[in-house]
Amino acid sequence: MKIAICPGSFDPATLGHIDVIERAARIFDRTVVLVLQNRDKACSFTPEERVAMLRRATSWMRNVTVEQSSGLLAKTCEGMGDVVIVKGLRAVSDFEHEFQMALMNKKLNEKLDTLFLTANERFQYISSSVIKEICTYGGDVSGLLPPEIHDEVVERLRRERTCRTM
Repeated sequence: MKIAICPGSFDPATLGHIDVIERAARIFDRTVVLVLQNRDKACSFTPEERVAMLRRATSWMRNVTVEQSSGLLAKTCEGMGDVVIVKGLRAVSDFEHEFQMALMNKKLNEKLDTLFLTANERFQYISSSVIKEICTYGGDVSGLLPPEIHDEVVERLRRERTCRTM
């Protein structure tokens, strides 16, 4: 069984993330969305909240599961079987970082390959950071987030803005 691993911080998950997950689920027998912690990012949602939101947003995809890991991706993939890391690329600027990560994961675990999926043009401009910025200042993020988590994300990010300005 071929397994796709779709890793990311997903803080929050966007329609671009969901598009990549759905496309991976059509290619692979099983797709594992892996919520990772990124030391360089100040997250708005806990790992448990991100897992719960992704489970709701992907619940209609039968061969998709959502898990979390706090360790190295290459180590997490050990013992999971025949896995391929799947990463979405929005722009050329994403490629340099993701290519470096793919090479390092291969160095740490020689069985790991990485498949890059180019972002659907409808979602190329969407990122979690942009969602946070727009939402924090009261902008409309309709059509950018999965409907299953839209209200929760908007409420949290707007509440964060209120807390920071007090």
